[in-house]
Amino acid sequence: MPNDNDSCGDINPGGGGVRPAYGGDGGAVERTDYRAVPMPASSASDPVAAHPLRVLLIEDDAGDAFLVEELLADSPDPMDIVWARSMAEAMVKLGEDIGCVLLDLGLPDAEGLNGLHRLLLFAPRTAVIVLTGLSDAHRGSAAVAAGAQDYLVKQEIDGSLLSRAIRYALERKRADESQRRLVESELRAQENARLERGLLPAPILRDPSLDFRARYRPGRQRALLGGDLYDAVQTADGRVHVMIGDVCGHGPDEAALGVNLRIAWRSLIFAGLTGGELLTTLERIFEHERRSDEMFATLCMTIIEPDRRRGRVYLAGHPAPLLLTPKGIAPLSEGATGPALGLFPDGRWSHESMELGTDWSLLLYTDGLIEGRIGPGPERLGTDGLLPLIGRLLAAGLSGYDLIDSAVAAVEDLHGGSLNDDVAVLLLRHDPDRPLHGVQGGHPVLPGQTTGEDGTA
Repeated sequence: MPNDNDSCGDINPGGGGVRPAYGGDGGAVERTDYRAVPMPASSASDPVAAHPLRVLLIEDDAGDAFLVEELLADSPDPMDIVWARSMAEAMVKLGEDIGCVLLDLGLPDAEGLNGLHRLLLFAPRTAVIVLTGLSDAHRGSAAVAAGAQDYLVKQEIDGSLLSRAIRYALERKRADESQRRLVESELRAQENARLERGLLPAPILRDPSLDFRARYRPGRQRALLGGDLYDAVQTADGRVHVMIGDVCGHGPDEAALGVNLRIAWRSLIFAGLTGGELLTTLERIFEHERRSDEMFATLCMTIIEPDRRRGRVYLAGHPAPLLLTPKGIAPLSEGATGPALGLFPDGRWSHESMELGTDWSLLLYTDGLIEGRIGPGPERLGTDGLLPLIGRLLAAGLSGYDLIDSAVAAVEDLHGGSLNDDVAVLLLRHDPDRPLHGVQGGHPVLPGQTTGEDGTA
């Protein structure tokens, strides 16, 4: 590179004086065949010496390149210097083994910050130190702002300063990379959270006499969505279809499969399928979507008739819902139990009729709520333990979200901590004191919305 005329360190040609500062007039040594030579290897028992740092020097002046090697000869950290005369040559020699780049801003094929921009695009994770002359030292600050880790004025460099600058540049780059990965991780987590929230269902109910509440807690940490699924849809004939299910496992693959299964269920409901025919079609979809033949899914589906006094329940290997009435609490009959989806080919499912009465609630849940341990032994809560627990909460006057949240908290207390499996709990409440069906064709009433005097949202 062209040398500046400013003062610099003195050179003793005889070899007995002070080591030269980089870039002085006396350092203009012509060696057109120059190639940087690796440092002599130290003892093989020294792990640092066995793997010296490789530094790429992008410099078009042979004398300056020679002086860089001389300045780093006495560095406490062994370094191999790789020399490139141009940016084009540097692109060939710049590999993953290069830890740091010393970049001259005055190259034949890259003037000013153009070379730095090209280098950062090509090797964004490599530490870069920019070399400037006294006349263009202002470019150093601009280079750091553009992404370089440091800049050095050539006329002010000695061996210890250059060695220390390289070490500091490496540490700054590591810190920058750690910060970048942290920011990317946080952004990815936020994006995943927004995606997962968007995949949770918004039940479609237009009957103001029905109140739908749901709580969903995935078993895996830092997630909003697991393998459990649920939905509620009111069709044009006035029937209300409620579903809750559980894909075996609780990782991201199971979460994705659960979303596919829920959307398929809603689509089939809108297409007019119901009962065993719906479950048969849903199982066929599940078998095509799952990534392993060993995966299966349990499912509970209830159909509430338009008079809200009767209904049907279908169980595909899933726990039966609990019927809550002023007379007490009881599980609905499990006589409708059939195989889980994907467990046996050509599964068949029957239904059980439900007599609901006028004032009732249905509590639907996944097995994560009842599989927690009670005490230090292997005993699980089970349905037999859940019934009296819910009974005590009802006796205390709890309802709605308070009932659901208190039930989950009580189960966790018995378990001795957070539950490991996904947990979904639904509570569908029929209030006979509310008008029955609202206006035919009204807008869906979503959770959190209120209704007007005409019963529409």
